[in-house]
Amino acid sequence: MRTKILGAALATAAALTLTACDGGGDDNSADKPAADVSAEPKKAPIVLDSPKAKPDLVLDDTAGKKYELLKETEGRPVLLYFGYTYCPDVCSTVVADIAAAEKKLPKADQDKLQVVFVTTDPERDTPKRMREWLDAQGGQDIVGLTGGFDTIQAAAKPLGILVEKPKKEKDGSITVNHGAQVIGFSPKDDAAHWVYTTTTTAAEYTKDLPKIIKGENP
Repeated sequence: MRTKILGAALATAAALTLTACDGGGDDNSADKPAADVSAEPKKAPIVLDSPKAKPDLVLDDTAGKKYELLKETEGRPVLLYFGYTYCPDVCSTVVADIAAAEKKLPKADQDKLQVVFVTTDPERDTPKRMREWLDAQGGQDIVGLTGGFDTIQAAAKPLGILVEKPKKEKDGSITVNHGAQVIGFSPKDDAAHWVYTTTTTAAEYTKDLPKIIKGENP
């Protein structure tokens, strides 16, 4: 099992991350992953010069109910992340860091913030598996979404996030390439203003979230 993190870029020329994960077979092999990190920005977050629209995304949540992203998150601060539960290291680290930071917020701010995890591996990430995985990362309040791959890919593209269809390798393992950015949406205009990468720590999220909840630049 291996994970490679490579430099990518938005149209704004900000450096972002792409994670290419070999998630193994359905039993998720326990081989130790390796990581190669390059061209990572040191400052968190990247503030977009031109805010991006929140995708009109309708998928199934972990309770099997339809979840309309625009409707459910209107006027709320949102962190949106595309990943998958069989990811050997990157996705669990990102989700766990966000979950830890969220728990340090006052209860009123926790209720305002909506963290959304969209799978890039919908064939394997069933609602039940996603709920168990999110809970295991400490993300009991995180919304997990799954559905048609084409719908997921189309929602990620305008945000500058690459999502490629999972590929089964000759050895039976499955490689899932996806952007590892976390996109922050302001409650003031429901647009994406901030981009976090895999270098962002739980401490940085803890520092930034109170401002994001107010729609202010961290």
